[in-house]
Amino acid sequence: MSRRVTGAAARPSAPAVQKLRLRYAKRGRLRFASHRDVARAFERALRAAGVPMAHSQGFSPHPKVSWVGAAPTGSASEAEYVEIQLVRHLDAQLVRRELNSALPEGLDVLEAVQAYGGSLAERIDASRWRIELSGVGHDQLSRAVDQLMARNHVQVQRLGKDGQRIIDARAALFSLQVEESTPLCGILAAVVRQVTPAVRPDDVLSALFVVAGLELPVPARAIRVAQGRLDDDGGLADPLSPDRAAARAAGGSAGQGA
Repeated sequence: MSRRVTGAAARPSAPAVQKLRLRYAKRGRLRFASHRDVARAFERALRAAGVPMAHSQGFSPHPKVSWVGAAPTGSASEAEYVEIQLVRHLDAQLVRRELNSALPEGLDVLEAVQAYGGSLAERIDASRWRIELSGVGHDQLSRAVDQLMARNHVQVQRLGKDGQRIIDARAALFSLQVEESTPLCGILAAVVRQVTPAVRPDDVLSALFVVAGLELPVPARAIRVAQGRLDDDGGLADPLSPDRAAARAAGGSAGQGA
């Protein structure tokens, strides 16, 4: 192969021998793509790159791809995670490069590591968000944040495909701060526990409206900047750190991105 993973199509019955964990970004116009659209784009890229995927058994085998949460439609992210299972061992950096050459602009694999046991989902229980609010000044935003954080519970309504749903947006909020601001733009830093149902940035903004009447002149822009295990100080442990450490202990390469 000419550095591509060509000629590596997998038999559906072949067993998985390697699991890779990928951190990827969703940027630009792709922030409006649904999770289903993102999943389809990844599957097309895996086929185009010739990655030897393991498949499920049964009448209609499908690639063994496991998604760990997903940023809501309309939100950008620098910290989305997915696991893929392969039927032969490949260098993680090679897979990352070839996927990036096949993915559409706006989806970028930032890091790829060999999985060394454990559950990736169990390493993630919170997200850190950056929420940009154009047209909202520092003082107004700070007052609204103080009012929200003084509450123990704030119920908001979310309209979904099954109708209206009531969600407690405050209970999932570990912290909410005005990170920086100008007279015409405020930026929030929010650490949100991953609960069921998930509390989204839009729910946090709805809670600010409920408690303080905060209205936005233009839609907010939300970016997930990190996911991980929440500690007592509000820090998030990098979910791929144990895999990198295991690779170093084994004398190998974690295959992480540049």
